[in-house]
Amino acid sequence: MENLIKEMLSLEGKVAVITGGSAGIGAATAQLFANMGADVVILDINGNQGEKIASQIREDGFKARFLSCDVTCEADCINIANTLKSEYSQINILFNNAGVIVRKSVTHLAEPEWDAVIDVSLKGVYLLSKHLIPQIKKGGGAIVNTGSGWSLKGGDNAAAYCAAKAGVLNLTRAMAIDYGKYNIRVNCVCPGDTDTALLRSEARQLGEDETEFLKDASNRPLGRMGTPDDIAKSVLFLVSPMSDWVSGTSLLVDGGGMA
Repeated sequence: MENLIKEMLSLEGKVAVITGGSAGIGAATAQLFANMGADVVILDINGNQGEKIASQIREDGFKARFLSCDVTCEADCINIANTLKSEYSQINILFNNAGVIVRKSVTHLAEPEWDAVIDVSLKGVYLLSKHLIPQIKKGGGAIVNTGSGWSLKGGDNAAAYCAAKAGVLNLTRAMAIDYGKYNIRVNCVCPGDTDTALLRSEARQLGEDETEFLKDASNRPLGRMGTPDDIAKSVLFLVSPMSDWVSGTSLLVDGGGMA
């Protein structure tokens, strides 16, 4: 049974592309995917940190590389697609994870702040998917988009983020419909509060004490915040053979917070 479980979670021989892979959930997922046998391609605008994560994975004896990419720029996404096409016979997995958050209501949001959140968190999913799906179509595969608990409900002082993440969820459904005939499964992982630099930045944006903010974030049935590894394991499930008949859905990973 143990060998069967390992086989069902194995990513051996797969090429996995991860955006926002230099830190937090993206970095944890890159490390887990590599440990499960994938050849990992980390995309991010943070070159120093992205290369550091890729180097750590290689030092552990696994396969990883870093490529600089601004997912809001179509030219960057085209360049990435061309580079990968020249070096890999197929892309098997795409984890659209890059995102930013601005904690403001509609009346306090400046237009550039709105644009930044929508462009990274929603437009980035569209652009990179647009240019990598032709390579995934060659043999089928799995795409996971990072949503949020706020894909499913509203939140205070996070108008652009709520709009972007709700959009990611419904874009996921639309992509699952369009590309299922090519044996491409598309799903959305929806994390609750997860202990990342992004979450800690929210405390600063709101002018709240970080310790108290994180304490409030832990107030859920399982009694703690999520960790990047918690989310990475859920993403592994969604891209692995364990979920071969799962597509067009969202997986809420929030320690029971929504309940």
